[in-house]
Amino acid sequence: MYLREVVTKKEKALFLNFPDEIHKDNAAYIRPLDKDIEAVFDPQKNKFFQNGKCTRWLLFNKNNQAIGRIAAFINRQYLQEQPTGGIGFFDCTDDQNAANAMFDFCKKWLENQGMQAMDGPINFGERINWWGLLVEGFQSPLYGMNYHPPYYRKLFENYGFKIHYQQNCYNYDLTATLPKKFYRLKELAEANNVFELRHISKKHIDKFAKDFAAIYNKAWASHGEGKSIEEKEAVKLFREMKAVIDEQTIWFAYHNNQPIGCWLNLPDLNDYFKQLKPRLNLSALLKLLWLKKYRPTNKLVGVLFGIVPGFQNKGIDAYLIVKGLEAIAATKKYSRYEMQWIGDFNPKMINVAQNMGAQNSRKFATFRLMFGNKHTDISGRILNKVQAAETLAGRHSSIIS
Repeated sequence: MYLREVVTKKEKALFLNFPDEIHKDNAAYIRPLDKDIEAVFDPQKNKFFQNGKCTRWLLFNKNNQAIGRIAAFINRQYLQEQPTGGIGFFDCTDDQNAANAMFDFCKKWLENQGMQAMDGPINFGERINWWGLLVEGFQSPLYGMNYHPPYYRKLFENYGFKIHYQQNCYNYDLTATLPKKFYRLKELAEANNVFELRHISKKHIDKFAKDFAAIYNKAWASHGEGKSIEEKEAVKLFREMKAVIDEQTIWFAYHNNQPIGCWLNLPDLNDYFKQLKPRLNLSALLKLLWLKKYRPTNKLVGVLFGIVPGFQNKGIDAYLIVKGLEAIAATKKYSRYEMQWIGDFNPKMINVAQNMGAQNSRKFATFRLMFGNKHTDISGRILNKVQAAETLAGRHSSIIS
């Protein structure tokens, strides 16, 4: 076996195509768009390169057939108890030796960057995309969500990874009625005329994007790990989403005209993307617009929900949820709702989901490996060969066995 860094156009294509082989007999798999994966590895598109680095490799067997892929990265804003790197975009045949080879290599690479642990599979970016290993609920993924076969868990655990935290997803029947306490809290907040709710308007998309940035930076500032967004980034993001935004599904809360909360929902884009090729060319874009108009999805996805500190526990969350669900029901478009994952370190949001009557739909896990263990590896020999290969060829290309 040998590892090769992904550099050439051909290697990038193989990196993108490799999961198709893993999931070739699984109808539930929906391949991500190529441009979304490539954006993670593009310093011009991924702001996390400003405070970190990442690279990716393919694993080949002795017959020069690809049998695995993986990426490793350093994010200096990923604040943990000890210097911690990450691995992600892991895919592998059901072969522990192959998985070990990739884990060994990334472990050594991260150690050489001063790391003392590695988390995975995670993303070189925000937690909202490509984060965690799917361990329960193997139905088709939501847009931006990892999808893995069940045997991946044993590959991680047999190597020595331990679950660092669980990530719970919930679904909700949009035809159901919320518990009465939501309406009581909504009425209390609504009676206080300093609070106001507004749904997004595409005509004023930039204004709402800036409000989103203000809320996001206050609500998630204490989380560290680069949890901030510049206004220009938010404006770009909202303009990109504009074509798929349903105005009645995105709501903002204001206090004396200042943004204090938001509930961001989008139609399930994977209901469309599963019918398109992974390269979103003009033909695919036209088909996407046709599907959106004539075969719209009935599933809505909860992307983000947040209230800024100082206005939490005041019923604003219930106000947003009740008002938002009433508007969503009035569209008569959606019957299913699924929330992006909520970590077990966020009991408040788990309580909100459970109090709504939402049910667990799937579960992910973020694993951690501490480097203090005595796991026997061959990464030193691998890295020496890689360094020699770099000297000769200007790139990574390492022999493992």
